[in-house]
Amino acid sequence: MDFVLYGLGRWLHIMAGVMWIGLLYYFNFVQVAALKAAGADGTAAGISKHVAPRALLFFRWAALVTWLAGAMLLGSHFLDAFLFQDRAYVPIGVGAWLGTIMLFNVWVLIWPNQKKVLGMVQASDEEKNKARRVAFLASRTNTLLSMPMLFFMIASGGVFRTAFFG
Repeated sequence: MDFVLYGLGRWLHIMAGVMWIGLLYYFNFVQVAALKAAGADGTAAGISKHVAPRALLFFRWAALVTWLAGAMLLGSHFLDAFLFQDRAYVPIGVGAWLGTIMLFNVWVLIWPNQKKVLGMVQASDEEKNKARRVAFLASRTNTLLSMPMLFFMIASGGVFRTAFFG
């Protein structure tokens, strides 16, 4: 039964991570340019009113599920990884810290600022411009951290098995 639970947890961790990073890349490489072009010809409302809020919903929850599934897989070795207490857990600890920074960026910097940009929260034009910049920088930071984070997440499967099965 433990093997089944581990397999489901690992599958959930990887699938949520794929969704999270896939949406991160969509935002950074597709939507930013599309919104700029659509804003120039006055057709951005469809993206900003319908697509972006839904994509942000899946983006932020996929981030949280990825992080929680990883924490669950580490189980009693969670602190060993986060505090680099055991040499065997250093690689997954690095990945966990990168994922934690990225999760923070999603929930504390990107999401609250995107709500202002998309008009879901009242904000002046000056506040929207500042929010746009903060969300942009946090999102680009996450894009930069995503490849190393994914490397450590996938490459540390053996550590997860050891943590889960003792």
